[in-house]
Amino acid sequence: MRILYGVQATGNGHITRARVLLPALQAAGVEVDVLLSGRAPQQLFNMECFGRFEARQGFTFVTSAGRVSWLKTLAQSRPLEFLHDYRQLDLSRYDLVLSDFEPVTAWAARHQGVPSLGVAHQYAFHHPIPGTGFKPWLKPSLKLFAPVDEAVGVHWHHFDAPILPPLIAPPSYPLSEEPDKILVYLPFESMDEVIYWLGAFPRYRFRIYCNIATPQRRGHLELQPFSREGFQRDLCSCAGVISNAGFGLCSEAIQAGKKLLVKPLHSQVEQRSNAVVLEQMALAMTMSELTLESVEAWLAQPSGSPSPWPDVATALAQWIASGRQQPLDALGRELWQQGQIRQFSSCQARLRQPLL
Repeated sequence: MRILYGVQATGNGHITRARVLLPALQAAGVEVDVLLSGRAPQQLFNMECFGRFEARQGFTFVTSAGRVSWLKTLAQSRPLEFLHDYRQLDLSRYDLVLSDFEPVTAWAARHQGVPSLGVAHQYAFHHPIPGTGFKPWLKPSLKLFAPVDEAVGVHWHHFDAPILPPLIAPPSYPLSEEPDKILVYLPFESMDEVIYWLGAFPRYRFRIYCNIATPQRRGHLELQPFSREGFQRDLCSCAGVISNAGFGLCSEAIQAGKKLLVKPLHSQVEQRSNAVVLEQMALAMTMSELTLESVEAWLAQPSGSPSPWPDVATALAQWIASGRQQPLDALGRELWQQGQIRQFSSCQARLRQPLL
């Protein structure tokens, strides 16, 4: 079996998922080629595990000061280049296109009649998810962006739908806790504002990962360039994580038992919904703006406990390699029964309530 794996590279969450699923597919005997879109190749880091991969422009959202800028997003989109890319992509060698919400490969599969499968957090929103409110355009827009024949969504709860747990690797380092160490990843926010607000808490060491070339120290603020290995080491040893409400990092923090403070992107339905679910499941504290009161209240909260996720990647890879003969809902039941469903079932009644 040969697969073309399309990965949306706008955020690191999609790439984090691919880092886990790709070797699982290869271990299941599948030949996999990778195509990434949504970010310039020179902006990617620690990509050795993907070997040689193709890159395309694709589509991405432009953010500014913690919110999606729709005007800038439209201005930087290149629809003619996208049309050329997906029509010229040769899929004749592949049995299946696997898309992690990546539009070039998804549309190429649709155009050429090649079977396609989607695996991404966004595909969970094909089902009713708390925090989305009444948005009749949401499901059609998701299908338009990266259409697939069959969609597999992942989330922190199944919501009585065929949704799988997150695809997250076990912690890379032994779990510990340095009580004064806080990991910060807010790539969509104004870094000057982040530094200003966190400067008010000198009793804590804030390890801030941001777009810089070399490490910098500003008193108790430690600025670090993007590094997958360094970030994972700090995640395993910190007392808590301050981040936007992206799915991948929050899933890793939950698994490691780190308390979470999240600020969802404005005008981004996925992150708003994630924040609602996290708060209702008592997995995080949320804030609409970065304020002294929010950070101070969160810092006073106790740490959580590690909650390992099931080995979704291996189960999913074997399911794909065997031709997807088992119904998806049956696969989901098996995975949720491996522990996490007991932790989340007490929240089920609340999670069914209409929100926003």
